[in-house]
Amino acid sequence: MENAAYFRKAAAVLAAPPSVVPAGLLAEVLARNYGLSGPVDILSSEVECTAEVRCPDDRRLILKISGQPTAADSFRFQSAAIAAVADADGFIAPRIVPTLRGELMFEADGVCGYLQSRLDGTPLYRLPATPGLLREAGRALGLLDLALGTDVLPAMHRPVLWHVRCWPGLMDLQHHLPPGAVAEAVRQTMADFERDIAPGLADVPWQVAHNDPSPFNTLATDDGIAFIDFGDGCYGPRIQDLAIAASHVVSDPSLPLGGAEHLIAGYAEALPLSGIEAGLLVELMKARQSALILINYWRSHLFPENAAYINKNVGRAERGLSILSALGASEAQEAVMAATR
Repeated sequence: MENAAYFRKAAAVLAAPPSVVPAGLLAEVLARNYGLSGPVDILSSEVECTAEVRCPDDRRLILKISGQPTAADSFRFQSAAIAAVADADGFIAPRIVPTLRGELMFEADGVCGYLQSRLDGTPLYRLPATPGLLREAGRALGLLDLALGTDVLPAMHRPVLWHVRCWPGLMDLQHHLPPGAVAEAVRQTMADFERDIAPGLADVPWQVAHNDPSPFNTLATDDGIAFIDFGDGCYGPRIQDLAIAASHVVSDPSLPLGGAEHLIAGYAEALPLSGIEAGLLVELMKARQSALILINYWRSHLFPENAAYINKNVGRAERGLSILSALGASEAQEAVMAATR
């Protein structure tokens, strides 16, 4: 699929309103596909319907469900990715609850979805970003990528707007940005990405990746670092997972990489970076921050009633982009190499 067609299909998924499933249908789906019952609470979600299920045996589970036609491929990928890392070491991930027929997901009567365990932990955005915690999170992410890199999963090539293939097309959304320094930084970053960085991505390893290890999707638990929400996962440059996670923790202007040094160091302990990856990383971090700003300003325009949830990461991205934009290319690569040493 050519990039323009890929972009249009990916944008259409996020332009659709969130899936709404009646509570009665949720209970029916649980009973029919899992033989389970219990109170169901709807949770915040941007695309599919997400609900917490409280079972009579005190288990708490997460149900992902949707009636949208595009959801089936996404759920095939998500459930397969979670199952693929079930026995991996060095990080925590949810467990898939199989249907009564022993399948990873259900699909019938106009709805589809899957059921997983609910993890107890604290999202990283609620915790102080200490060097030790960031290093631990980075190492866990490297181990997650190692685990995901061994599998070919269903629907891993489906259109995802957060994929690097879409980033040049995202500039079609720039009219939603408020005028000012942030808009100018986004335009410059995306022009640099398309001209200088995108061609180099052919020279780095590609694999299945989480594609959204943000501080909202990374938890600190009693048993270690956990990752949730594989909904944006797909086949792409492996280094993209590190770029995404690191882009979210750039906050200290007194440090060359704004504090992302610690997360990068932890990742490199588990999965060393090549010289090419080190040279691309900071520009990928900036491009991801710019993509986040563009997509979320656009989606908050489409769904103003949900703007607070959609824009939860925008302030962090804008601050991080302003810090990283002060670095020249050689300074950026040297800062990454210094962190990995």
